[in-house]
Amino acid sequence: MRLSSLALAAGAAALSNSLHAQQAAPAISETALRAHLSFLADDLLEGRGTGQRGGDLTVRYLETQAALIGLQPIQGGGYRQPVRIEGTRLLPGSSVSFEAGGKRISPEIGKGIVFGTASGKTALAFDAPLVFVGYGVTAGEEQWNDYKGQDMKGKILVMMVNDPQPTSEEPNRFAGKAYTWYGRWLYKFEEAVRQGAAGALLIHTLPSSSYPWSVPANGFSHERFHLAGAGNPVEGWLHEDTARALFAAAGHDLDQLRAQAERRDFRPVDLKIGAHVELKSAIRQVEQFNVVGIVPGTDPRLKEQAVVYSSHWDHLGMDEGPAAERKKDRIYNGAIDNASGTAALLAMATEAVKKPTRRTQVFLWPAAEEQGLLGSAAYVRNPVVPLARTAADLNLDSLNFVGRTRDIGVPGAERSSLYDTAKAVARKMGLKLAPTIPDLSGAYFRADHFNFAKAGVPAFNVGSAVFSGDGHFEFEHGQDTSSQKMVGFKQHYHQISDEYRPDWDLSGMVQQAQFTLNLGYAVANAPAMPTWKKGDSFGQVKR
Repeated sequence: MRLSSLALAAGAAALSNSLHAQQAAPAISETALRAHLSFLADDLLEGRGTGQRGGDLTVRYLETQAALIGLQPIQGGGYRQPVRIEGTRLLPGSSVSFEAGGKRISPEIGKGIVFGTASGKTALAFDAPLVFVGYGVTAGEEQWNDYKGQDMKGKILVMMVNDPQPTSEEPNRFAGKAYTWYGRWLYKFEEAVRQGAAGALLIHTLPSSSYPWSVPANGFSHERFHLAGAGNPVEGWLHEDTARALFAAAGHDLDQLRAQAERRDFRPVDLKIGAHVELKSAIRQVEQFNVVGIVPGTDPRLKEQAVVYSSHWDHLGMDEGPAAERKKDRIYNGAIDNASGTAALLAMATEAVKKPTRRTQVFLWPAAEEQGLLGSAAYVRNPVVPLARTAADLNLDSLNFVGRTRDIGVPGAERSSLYDTAKAVARKMGLKLAPTIPDLSGAYFRADHFNFAKAGVPAFNVGSAVFSGDGHFEFEHGQDTSSQKMVGFKQHYHQISDEYRPDWDLSGMVQQAQFTLNLGYAVANAPAMPTWKKGDSFGQVKR
């Protein structure tokens, strides 16, 4: 029998609809997300601190849930991937003091200066000169080198945060007003190690760092961690007032030196300031764990490739020691940052196992993100699926607790073909993509996806104005009030006040998680893997 063209068209449409239905992501449960969120942010988990009991409890909860959900374990039969790191806690009696212009200046720890060591040594005592190195950047593609070949061995480098700023002649240098990787504190500490310096001190300002002094002050008041390997003997931050007074005592004008540092011909400046460093530290080797679960792909060929969904489980933990015990509340619960993303990933995985995709899906909960993206760095070194066969990493960090929106943020997606896929997914959900805005806070470089991007995998942090604190969501209801709540989260970022509230409207959080899963399904079922746009790849992975 000969079928009519109309019948053939109808059959093709039915087949297309059937395939679309098979590939569509299942609906995420708000009930499940809220239950996970309220537990993960509870005092019982003590702030999910790296190297603390609360962190161990969190890993146990996540691996138990992964098994219950039906995620497949990684090679070896479990859900844990070891992350070996070194913990350092500054002990009483430590100090950094300065000799400038015949004056001895000893900034108060926590108010004028914060510091520690990444050397792995329990005791250090040395004298070193201070050298101002501008932004402390070496960037060949920008024809920029703040060191000019000078020997930095044995010197403490004083640096500005952020990047060289754009000029009328070069409005796009270092991405214009946006942050680049060279502006991040992690890069600057790493560059000091490469230069063989005795240490690095970063000058804090709110505009240049995008967060208040309390953020580095809190960070250095806790135990700090890094992956095994020698780092800077001393590293830390100077409050701007401290730096200004210190420079003035040695006959320098901080603002004049900052202006000089905006030029390519800037050369390091010997400040004629001597530092005396005495550090006493408790050092311990810590084994933390990423939690990883797998939904195997269904396609005989494409199942060898994977989409990764990631969201870090850790926060700042609990203040310890005699002084901390006097506090009424000493738990950094980290409800938004990042029990929200951790819970969302659990809710997503619960649905993903019900309807596998052509490519394998990897659900990754990295450890020690708050310590410098350490867990995701360890995963990238030892991935479950080789990076050359990893299609994308979609990261969730600090989700929307205010309500449903009419748009979704995809900052960084424009660097790859993921942007076009995200646009199509948003359209099907009745959403639009939020406008791409300059990354003034360096948000793209502050979450776990960046380790994937550096290794060549298209990746970005999905849809959270909370993360950058800019409030650029279009809310379905109460725009002004909702935006104020979103922007107001900055007051709770890395504070003990980041606690779960049962009256939160989680419909927007579910919306973000659903978009992320829908996007993952689109990537996991597509014929080809995403690609970087020209000039935007951070890595060398060949596809």
